[in-house]
Amino acid sequence: MTERREPARELMEALPAYRECPPVEMLHRAQAFRDDIARRRSVRDFDARPVAREVIAQCLLAAGTAPSGANQQPWFFSVITDPVHKRRVREAAEVEERSFHDARAPQEWLDALAPLGTAADKPFLEEAPVLIAIFAQKYGVRVDGEKFSHYYVPGSVGIASGFLIAALHHAGLATLTHTPNPMGFLNELCGRPPSEKPVILLVVGHPKAGCVVPVHGGIKKPLEDIAQWL
Repeated sequence: MTERREPARELMEALPAYRECPPVEMLHRAQAFRDDIARRRSVRDFDARPVAREVIAQCLLAAGTAPSGANQQPWFFSVITDPVHKRRVREAAEVEERSFHDARAPQEWLDALAPLGTAADKPFLEEAPVLIAIFAQKYGVRVDGEKFSHYYVPGSVGIASGFLIAALHHAGLATLTHTPNPMGFLNELCGRPPSEKPVILLVVGHPKAGCVVPVHGGIKKPLEDIAQWL
């Protein structure tokens, strides 16, 4: 007869960071965050001024606190600052962008992009001081080489990416989520394995003096169009 064992019980830590706020402060904090994040815009004209490495590192650590399936944290961030590497990224991205705009994109998609003024040329990939290639890890590998499954990868990486964008904005930086299709060239350029799928190329830096953004980008749906109470 097989001995029945009790399931292993992991050590639990006391809730380390939760702080309850009085209702008035809670509403104030919610409104303040909403007002601040509402100023965020996608920028396509970047100043070449460098950004301190430690600032980017702290924002990446903030992204790393995001929740994930089974806490497997299936993301990896490749930070690209070297001008030669940025030029290679731009060249490869523009090849895919021209193919997309000239041949593969349906007219409906091109019409949707038209108010934003996007085109196949991507000078910001060289001008911005920082590019962050965000990879989703399809599976993990233990130290002995054994593979193990990751769960809820797209959702987990999406949440971490949102944390990262919010952290960069909070630090006083502008961003652009660039998604050339396909993005497999980033695996080679960043030296990442085929088990990782590039999902976003995040462009980061200070807006160039005189930078403007499309009015269309600031038009957001009202609450009644994005939420309901049941």
